[in-house]
Amino acid sequence: MAVASRKIQVAIADDHTLLRKALAKLIGSFENYTILFEADNGKEVKNKLTAHVIPDVILLDVNMPEMDGYETVKWVYNNYPQVKVLALSMYSDEKTIIRMLRLGAKGYILKNTDPDELKNALDSVVKKNFYLSEYISGKIISGLHKDVDREEEEVMLTEKEKDFLKLTCSEFTYKDIAAKMFVSPRTVDEYRNHLFEKLKVKSRIGLVMYAIRNGLVEV
Repeated sequence: MAVASRKIQVAIADDHTLLRKALAKLIGSFENYTILFEADNGKEVKNKLTAHVIPDVILLDVNMPEMDGYETVKWVYNNYPQVKVLALSMYSDEKTIIRMLRLGAKGYILKNTDPDELKNALDSVVKKNFYLSEYISGKIISGLHKDVDREEEEVMLTEKEKDFLKLTCSEFTYKDIAAKMFVSPRTVDEYRNHLFEKLKVKSRIGLVMYAIRNGLVEV
């Protein structure tokens, strides 16, 4: 008899109780997902996370009392880097989106997102370590293009590094990218880690934003 796979555990942090409860019910209905805990704010998230209570994903509101999404995602990234944060907000301005992503969120979705997109976002964050819808990608491009005053040191990239960056902006997993580049997964890990250091970024989202800013991909 086959052993059932472990369900993906999700925590939800949002100070609007009705919305939080509705999200918990919806996500709990998704195949292979379960709700680990709910929280009203970042402070509750901080108190509920322990060595034995670690969700795979935190669906995190940006605007919360006591400890907001910015402070919370930064704390989670520094203390539980294995936990993937998917930001959830009513705010669609590029400043908020880019700030959350730079602080460590793996993706950003709006509260008017339909259930199918929420499921796709959760799946993508779990499997590919990032999620950006076309709308959010457009907002990022707009925000990065407005950020013209920020001087960025020119970095010389090899053709292999450029190819890797372009594939990083796709829906492929790192394992898929290795196959596309005809190299081993270990080599892809080396490309990634080297670029993290070279470009001074911390995540796949950081690589994507660098590629967008420097015109390596069209979104």
